[in-house]
Amino acid sequence: MLSRLAKILLCGAALCIGTGVSAQDNLEYRLPASHAMSHDNLLANQGNAGISVENTSKYLEQLFEEEEEPEFDIYTEGWDSQRVNCYGNVTIPGNVTIDVSRFSMPHPGYITSPYGYRRRFRRMHKGVDLKINMGDTIRAAFDGRVRIKNYERRGYGNYLVVRHTNDLETVYGHLSGFLVEPDQYVKAGDPIGLGGNTGRSTGPHLHFETRYMGYAINPCAIFDFANQTTHTDTYTFSKDTYQNARNFSPAANSEYAKQYLKANPPKPYVRGKSAAGSGSSTYRVRKGDSLSKIASRNGTTVARLCRLNGLKTTSKLQIGQKIKLR
Repeated sequence: MLSRLAKILLCGAALCIGTGVSAQDNLEYRLPASHAMSHDNLLANQGNAGISVENTSKYLEQLFEEEEEPEFDIYTEGWDSQRVNCYGNVTIPGNVTIDVSRFSMPHPGYITSPYGYRRRFRRMHKGVDLKINMGDTIRAAFDGRVRIKNYERRGYGNYLVVRHTNDLETVYGHLSGFLVEPDQYVKAGDPIGLGGNTGRSTGPHLHFETRYMGYAINPCAIFDFANQTTHTDTYTFSKDTYQNARNFSPAANSEYAKQYLKANPPKPYVRGKSAAGSGSSTYRVRKGDSLSKIASRNGTTVARLCRLNGLKTTSKLQIGQKIKLR
């Protein structure tokens, strides 16, 4: 029987599921402009070899039978769905061409769980999960404005929704901390959060989604994760093909996963660590802190902090005050 890592690498080779060729901790982060040469080379190769389209669903059950349950869809399910999905009554065009030329990879980690239907859970996994270490910097994929910063306990944990100038939206889930606020404008490559394990998650990873007017596009239709670039300068959204992945060099993905693991050895992780990685069960209040900020930083809720510390939501915190986290 194949090991879990071998399964991941095999699926990557078949589905364009790898990630970039640089390691976040060991190499300098590349801004969007510095992707230009590799992007030009990629387009030239695609022109010769052609871009294939692969439906992902047939690969998933046997290759990822041990993975965790997909998140509830914040656009359609749960108490905050009305706030998250603002496109419910909008007519969606059948085809539209979207400029994706100015981009940034949200994180260089390889994909550990692809987009697609999970028969085991009878639910779609509407994004991809990227391998990260706790506290890694997460970056905006395109220019845009932060629409939502929130916590969702049943799946996404701490998450951000960013509305982009090209009309896409991206979702970043399981964050350990936020670096932006709602309505803040960000550029492609700007730090927006810290990777974590909040919500329904068994270990640190980034859940990353690409959406158009509420439709969850397969991120592999836009990004070539093995080469840390986009497949082309534009992406054409179609209601018939948005769930499919584009792929021109499957072998690159399994090879990159090996390179990434060699350059970024997994760091020991103990479930329950705070966002700062200290593993402490208490927190000292600092200037500017509030219960909501402390809760979001440490993957918990205001209600839980109040219950543990005998506080009310309106209680005033004192600098240096010790707060129980668990």
